[in-house]
Amino acid sequence: MKRGKKYQDAVKSFDKLAQYDVAEAIGLVKKNATAKFDETIELHIRTGCDGRHAEQQIRGAVVLPHGTGKTVKVLVFAKGVKADEAQAAGADYVGGEELIPKIQNEGWFDFDVVVATPDMMGVVGRLGRVLGPKGLMPNPKAGTVTMDVTKAVNDIKAGKIEYRLDKTNIIHVPVGKASFTEEQLSDNFQTIMGAINKAKPSSLKGQYIKSAVITSTMGPGVKLNVSKLGN
Repeated sequence: MKRGKKYQDAVKSFDKLAQYDVAEAIGLVKKNATAKFDETIELHIRTGCDGRHAEQQIRGAVVLPHGTGKTVKVLVFAKGVKADEAQAAGADYVGGEELIPKIQNEGWFDFDVVVATPDMMGVVGRLGRVLGPKGLMPNPKAGTVTMDVTKAVNDIKAGKIEYRLDKTNIIHVPVGKASFTEEQLSDNFQTIMGAINKAKPSSLKGQYIKSAVITSTMGPGVKLNVSKLGN
């Protein structure tokens, strides 16, 4: 894959093989985020977990102190009083059964997160085939299957992110935007790492965090010193 001149210059600005402390890595990534749009700063963590074992599956959510810098659209499946609460909390879309054909047949996906009350999971389950592959299926571990729809919507709007292992046992999470200050990115980073370290499976033998890279949407990845990330 041919990279542009900006990318090539960015790569030359640091040692690609070295592992950097968090503050230095954030500074480098921020400096190299030179695209014409506000790039997302992302963290990719390769774990020693084996996601094929249920007890080594990592999944959870955490509210970032400075948010993600992205406006998140929330869809809530609820009825009656809970639907009213979701609306009052600022959910972008609230509904039930009537939304199924719209999503299934019309391919409507104008939302980023789906929340559901437990009594609506039978309805939402019918969308498993379309929501699942997109990572949109509500999940109790992520706090998106709940009776407290007000808290769920407020947390998501405030910058709640979900973390989970992908098929290759890597966790991919946004840390913020390139326009954030280094302090804001650092605060968000520490919050994410705190949650991921807490989620370490007790059955795991050996190293938990094998490697970690912080990068921006268009920029090169900077390796982090894993010995300082907690293991």
